[in-house]
Amino acid sequence: MKLISAIIKPFKLDDVRETLSEIGVNGITITEVKGFGRQKGHTEMYRGAEYVVDFLPKIKIEIACTDDMVDSIIEAIIKAANTGKIGDGKIFITPLENVVRIRTGELDENAL
Repeated sequence: MKLISAIIKPFKLDDVRETLSEIGVNGITITEVKGFGRQKGHTEMYRGAEYVVDFLPKIKIEIACTDDMVDSIIEAIIKAANTGKIGDGKIFITPLENVVRIRTGELDENAL
């Protein structure tokens, strides 16, 4: 089992969610986050004053899945979230040791 965490631009969330649904992903967790990478933020004007925005709004998507779904999920996220511009985001894949469904006590793949 794997935990896939993807950081994407906020306006791409609906596209990513739809694409993931099409390939059979039936559970995701979404968090609004802020951060920066190579973008290093940007400068904005507000009431005539210039200020630097260091942390940009992003969306973090987390998906727990079986090993056989990893490649198709990654492809779907890349396809849906890609704009071709800096700041499109990143995908992180980490091993997932155990999963427990709280309501039933099911374990691992049965709990996904």
